Amino acid sequence: MSLLRQDPKASLTALFEHVESPDENVREKVLIFVREKVFPMKTELLKPQEEMERHVTDLIKKSLQDVTGAEFKMFMDFLKGLSIFGEKAAPERIQELLEIVEGQADLDAQFNVSDTDHIDRLMSCLYLALPIYVRGASNSKFLNYINKHLLPVFDKLSDEKKLDLLKNLAESSPYASAQDARSLLPSNLQLLKKYMPRRKTSEEINYTFVECLLYTFHQLASKTPNTTNSLCGYKIVTGQPSDRLGEDFSDLHKDFMERLTVVEESAKVTKKKLTQAIGEFGKAMVAAKDDAAKSELRLKQAKTTLGMRTCSNILSLTQPLHEKSPTFLGGDKKITLSWKETPKTVASANAGVKRTASDNGLGSTVGGKKGRGTENPSSFGNRGGLSRGIGRGIRGGWRGRSRGRGY
Repeated sequence: MSLLRQDPKASLTALFEHVESPDENVREKVLIFVREKVFPMKTELLKPQEEMERHVTDLIKKSLQDVTGAEFKMFMDFLKGLSIFGEKAAPERIQELLEIVEGQADLDAQFNVSDTDHIDRLMSCLYLALPIYVRGASNSKFLNYINKHLLPVFDKLSDEKKLDLLKNLAESSPYASAQDARSLLPSNLQLLKKYMPRRKTSEEINYTFVECLLYTFHQLASKTPNTTNSLCGYKIVTGQPSDRLGEDFSDLHKDFMERLTVVEESAKVTKKKLTQAIGEFGKAMVAAKDDAAKSELRLKQAKTTLGMRTCSNILSLTQPLHEKSPTFLGGDKKITLSWKETPKTVASANAGVKRTASDNGLGSTVGGKKGRGTENPSSFGNRGGLSRGIGRGIRGGWRGRSRGRGY
């Protein structure tokens, strides 16, 4: 600490060399020291501010070649707290933050669907990038990668990763450019039709998947409305040749309307059942004999409430799509995604409970991810003592890329 105060630049440079140490014990101790001693003193140590913040940013970027998910989140949280990346940061600094996340996601690497470590990293990095998109950075590179590599092999992903991908895609879609929306819409619609049957079926509808895909459809279609003419048979007039109004897409329109009707009717029935179930929880809670029983009831109530919100969102998203020239619900404020609208009862009921792949409160299999903010930190890429206190709020984890740092 004395050396850091006497010469912060030289001391930090020497300290970060040990983050690359092949000695895991040394590396672990250095990372904990950086987290617990150096980062809290940034105001005192990083002077002159802009020069030293730039220096420590470069040191961190060099150290990110081989980190776990939890370590990466720790470094990103620190960088976002620096003034050069703060509220008044220039657009190029915001883009630099995104490029750091994109680099960690290995978007230039050859994709292999069996490489679960890379998929973990992709999902976590896409989630970390969301607040950066809000600040104006482009999500084009991530969306193009998803469209080219992940959506074509969607069926080969685990249920957990499918849901991770669809949630991340839904939350990213409001920030897509019109060009990226045009490229992504066909893939999104194809997947949506897969989960919206054309005829009534005895198979369970995956409501959470449908909510994600319908929301993404609205967001993308709002950027490029006339693209849906040739995809869904709509009659949206923009005056551009791409309207394709002279062509007959009536069969596509009929098919889409039938699918919308089936999923609406099913969602209405399910929502009614869930509403009735909610009304019975009060009596059940009174009859509960101990805290364990009450805790289990609260958890069931939370899942039921989540299911009701999901069904309500589906009905809100399908209703405008029945028009020949629909108004798409673009923008980030018109529909609140069900998992982002988590009341305190849900958070407390889910605390410490691990979800299973078939557990979504709707009676269908969805891949079992909890609403953000209630993730189980044991699933992140933690390493020994460093796992304490970091890793929360980032979904998934990964091993390091060169040394293969373990979970």
